[in-house]
Amino acid sequence: MSELEAYRAKARAWLESMAPKYGREARRGMSEEESLAMGREFQALKYEAGYAGINWPKEIGGQGLSNLHKIAYDSEEMNFGMPTVFFGISLGMPVPILMRYGMGENNEHFPWVKERVIKALRGEEIWCQLFSEPSGGSDLAGLRTKAEPDGNGWRMTGQKIWTSWAQYCDYGVIVVRTDPTVEKHKGLTYFWVDMKAKGVDVRPIKLAGGDSHVNEVFFDDVRLEDSQRMSPVGGGFGVALATLMIERYIATDSGGFGPHLDVFVDLVKGLEINGRPALKDGRVRQQIARNHAMRAGLDSITSRAFQMMQAGMQPGPEGSLQKLVSVRSRQKLSELAMDLEGVLSLDFDPHAYVKEDWGASWLNAPTGRIAGGSDEVLLNTIAEKILGLPQDHRPDKGVPFNAIPA
Repeated sequence: MSELEAYRAKARAWLESMAPKYGREARRGMSEEESLAMGREFQALKYEAGYAGINWPKEIGGQGLSNLHKIAYDSEEMNFGMPTVFFGISLGMPVPILMRYGMGENNEHFPWVKERVIKALRGEEIWCQLFSEPSGGSDLAGLRTKAEPDGNGWRMTGQKIWTSWAQYCDYGVIVVRTDPTVEKHKGLTYFWVDMKAKGVDVRPIKLAGGDSHVNEVFFDDVRLEDSQRMSPVGGGFGVALATLMIERYIATDSGGFGPHLDVFVDLVKGLEINGRPALKDGRVRQQIARNHAMRAGLDSITSRAFQMMQAGMQPGPEGSLQKLVSVRSRQKLSELAMDLEGVLSLDFDPHAYVKEDWGASWLNAPTGRIAGGSDEVLLNTIAEKILGLPQDHRPDKGVPFNAIPA
């Protein structure tokens, strides 16, 4: 057994010992607040056991292991449905960006940053990412939230939207416009913000699936110290891109984080079409075969990325294919399952787990096609970075932001 396989086996054994109290089955019927409390407990235990910050440097609270160790652990944890969803964004992007850009020019903020990192790893503090705006869509550089100089700091006013778990967050990272007289990409600056500060107003948004994990956040004359600035003035777009492209090395799922194909087959076994077993219908069998082939292809892309990391290389933009195809496929397969169930599929349970329930999977799939990069953004990435096609025409290139029609 290799060292990595031994690590995976040890992690699996630890997760099995935690599952009776913290796993999916143990938390059925809990409210979101109860599940968050369990999540904080589990995250603290996870940190003490050495499974939080696996691939982060030891000197700032991590474990100092490889990206492959993190992937191995994450792949095992996914099977148990642990209450870690509240910390996924926090530990996936804002906190790593804080470690990279929040230390200050001479690491003068290192003690404060280390404290934030450890508290985030233990689940004591949660960070959010404040990027999307109502008028910006997928165009991050089109944002309108502004920060204006105020003595030795700044005053921020504006609105962000679709901010995951903001209602529970202590801090956030945010990119805002500090100069509207230059090109839209060049007038942005990146800060961290205290989500409990005066003038910050978080309002949850109820989604079609019944949950409210996303929010709109309003900033009314919020004071920012210049020490909260994480980029050069006007250099925020580069840090924003680093946030989006950060090496997250998360465990992927060829099923688009919806039900496994076996769940579909089990469903079909109990159904009939025109008096015949649905599993013998050629159209159903074709969809099973197409999904199996598609998921096998995505698993191969993931395997290739893992092998590249083992060889010391960085995976390329083919990860965009994984998200684009898997979530689209999940939505279509969920729709087919509901069609086959007929009126029974309308018995919707807002508390159902999306990897087990076709109605919940179908209703929440559109969110997955927007969050973390919309289909359109992914298609552009595939076109430009994989196929080598030219960029789309940009009529606003070279135009000052305040000269662009609103």
